Amino acid sequence: MYPKRVLHTVGIMNRGGLENLIMSIYRNIDRSHLQFDFLVHKEDQGAFDNEIINLGGKIHRIPYVTKIGHFGYIEALKNFFVAHPEYQIVHSHMNAMSGLILKSAKREGVPIRIAHSHSAKYGTLITEKVYKKIVSLSIPLVATHFFSCSQLAGSSLFGGNVAKSKMIIIKNGVDLKKFVFKKEIRNKVRRELGISEKSYVVGHVGRFQQMKNHNFLVTVFAEYHKENPNSILILVGDGDLRKTVEQKVRELNLNKVVHFLGIRDDIHELMQAFDVFLFPSLYEGLPVTLIEAQAIGIKCIISDGITREVDLGVGLVKFISLNESLSTWVEELSKRIYLNNSHEKIIRNGYDIRNTSNWLESFYTKEISNLE
Repeated sequence: MYPKRVLHTVGIMNRGGLENLIMSIYRNIDRSHLQFDFLVHKEDQGAFDNEIINLGGKIHRIPYVTKIGHFGYIEALKNFFVAHPEYQIVHSHMNAMSGLILKSAKREGVPIRIAHSHSAKYGTLITEKVYKKIVSLSIPLVATHFFSCSQLAGSSLFGGNVAKSKMIIIKNGVDLKKFVFKKEIRNKVRRELGISEKSYVVGHVGRFQQMKNHNFLVTVFAEYHKENPNSILILVGDGDLRKTVEQKVRELNLNKVVHFLGIRDDIHELMQAFDVFLFPSLYEGLPVTLIEAQAIGIKCIISDGITREVDLGVGLVKFISLNESLSTWVEELSKRIYLNNSHEKIIRNGYDIRNTSNWLESFYTKEISNLE
């Protein structure tokens, strides 16, 4: 009878905020009673694939809509759910595309269908926005449950009525045991990266994609660096736009002070080397990395395109409009806050991964038992 299996639909299980959240939950549930499987949309191996297999999970693959077209994608989804009638719960993390995924799941008789919103917008290209808006319209008709990381992200995907009456906020919990400031770790990371104790480190963690606004981030840092030559920029992550950003850094002659660290599994240590977290995203849901940064005690300078819910009230978040002048952003970088331990306050805010994991495990178990 056990373990019961839950299917999570994602892009690819690399080290992003969403994927880190799912894996943190996965590690904390009782896997003798509940298992996670994954439907991914890329042939490439994800950073977490081996761990998923070792934890007892399965990874299924289908091509994404951009590769096989709208009707090809619908056919691929149908073939998958016909071939896998064992799943009673499908938990879709694909935002707008959950409309197609859960519609297919419903047609093939999957009883519990969860749409989980992790972003406040559909994309940046007009054609992408229109397409995703259209396919998202069916979500209220095909989902049985509506989860979101924030009120803004939920209202954007599900509409105001669903967000007010049916949606459940699932806090983007983090493993707070790992995100406690320790000076010895800060010093160790700086030594390993060849960064002086006197250097002022501006940090960012995120995929190199348009929504993260790396181009503006580098521009802000370049302006700040002119008057503060002891400053360093650390960029953690990978993505389609990385080479473009690297080219910009070369053009600005900042090669020696901008570190591209790629995908890392030691984010909890790397972030301890930061003095400030710069996050000028065009839009977001509720970034896990900003919860982690506040737990460590790092000042976060972020765009007002990010939901106010990310500010956990510990005095570390400063919102600035992307319409503000460059000098406003640079000036805020100059206002330093000494690292402080805001860890206990974050726990009281309910962002410990154990709270999130316990709630979700109970939810899955109850829904499955109701079907039996």
